[in-house]
Amino acid sequence: MSEHPPLIVTAALDEGAFAWFEDLRQSHFPRHRNQVPAHLTLFHALPGEHERAVAQALKAACQMRRPLQMDVRSPWSLGRGVAYRLASSDLDQVHRELAEAFAPWLTRQDRAPFRPHITIQNKAEPEEARQLLEHLQMEFEPFQIFAEGLLLWRYLGGPWALVDRFDFEAH
Repeated sequence: MSEHPPLIVTAALDEGAFAWFEDLRQSHFPRHRNQVPAHLTLFHALPGEHERAVAQALKAACQMRRPLQMDVRSPWSLGRGVAYRLASSDLDQVHRELAEAFAPWLTRQDRAPFRPHITIQNKAEPEEARQLLEHLQMEFEPFQIFAEGLLLWRYLGGPWALVDRFDFEAH
C-alpha cells in the first residue's frame, strides 16, 4: 500500500436507509468478501496525497445545502450480484460540481457516467444472484431516502477507514 492510499467519497445515508441497506448487505453479500458497510459511492479513487484539497471541496459542497432526497428505484442485476438504483437530480448536481473540482484526478471509472446505486450483493454465484433479484423485484415498492452529507474514506486494500464526515448544513 502506498504512503497515500486512495480516497473514496460516499453519500452519508440517513440512519433508517443505512440500516435497511446494511441489513440486506449483511444478509446477502458473501461474508468473506463483505469488508465495507452499505454505501453509495460518488468517487472511487481520488489521490490520497490530495486529501486536504478533497476535504475542502467536500466541505464547500455541503455548505448551504439541505439533505438530498433520493428515490430508490427497483433492484437490478450486476450479473453476480444485486444493487438498488437511485435517482436524485440534487445528488447528480453535487456529483457534477465535485467532478469538476476533482477533474485533474479522476480515474476512468470516476469519469464514467454517474449511475448512483447501493450494492447489497456482489461476487455471488450467478444463480444465487438471479434468485435474489427475482425475490426483491417481486416485493419492491419505490421509496425515498436522504443523503445527510458526504463521507470521505481511505482505501486500505479491501477495508476502508473513515477519514471525515461532512454534513449538509442548510436547515
